[in-house]
Amino acid sequence: MSEELGKYPFCIIKKDSVDDLGRAVLDGEERQLLAIPYKEFAMIVAEAPIKIYHPKKENVMNHQNTISAVMEQTDVIPMSFGNVFQSEEDIELLLQNLYENLQELFPQIEGRFEVGLKVIAKKEWLQEEMNNQSKAQKLKKKIENKSKEASYYDRIELGDFARNFMKSKGEEAAQAIFLPLAEIAASAKQTQTLGEKMLLNTSFLVETEKEKEFDAKVNELYEQWEDKVEFKYTGPWPAYNFIDIKLEARKVQ
Repeated sequence: MSEELGKYPFCIIKKDSVDDLGRAVLDGEERQLLAIPYKEFAMIVAEAPIKIYHPKKENVMNHQNTISAVMEQTDVIPMSFGNVFQSEEDIELLLQNLYENLQELFPQIEGRFEVGLKVIAKKEWLQEEMNNQSKAQKLKKKIENKSKEASYYDRIELGDFARNFMKSKGEEAAQAIFLPLAEIAASAKQTQTLGEKMLLNTSFLVETEKEKEFDAKVNELYEQWEDKVEFKYTGPWPAYNFIDIKLEARKVQ
């Protein structure tokens, strides 16, 4: 008995903006990509079994790689991972429901792409900066001369000081790194940092014509900060962090 096939969506493009859609790897199987049009837009899909697609690393990466491959040819609005429709008519209904949003969104992302920049402090630099703080030195000495129980409140105070210290370093990095890049980008966002040493977690929407200027600025800033931090610079990506609507098939009736 053969599996019932549905339509697995990857992204939305302007109709007829891609000549060769190519193929996608979906849950370990290679499948041809198809375009389902609605007015001036089209959804890029693959025929695939109607089932639950588990978000394991390989599956998610293949989903993102497919969107990125289409993005090399045209502007895209990405669909979230793991959705599947029963029919082409359901895809058309989704596009119909999203039509007004798409008309507003495409002018915002056309000719633009997203990059991400995480700035992570080097342990040695942080320790050196922390040691230069007289209050931190005093608190450490107080703790060294007391038992664990007796130094309980001193440890809390030192922890609060360390958090405020990291916050100040994040603000310093935002002024020196984030703001100069935001001036070049069409749009920019800071999101919550992850881990104890991350100073910045940022995303930028960059116009294609400013790509070289933006990259040059990233390199310039890295040279200024390379003794203190590491840069994790990724992209280009679709504008994941600059799209205000979530395109999730399961929520569309």
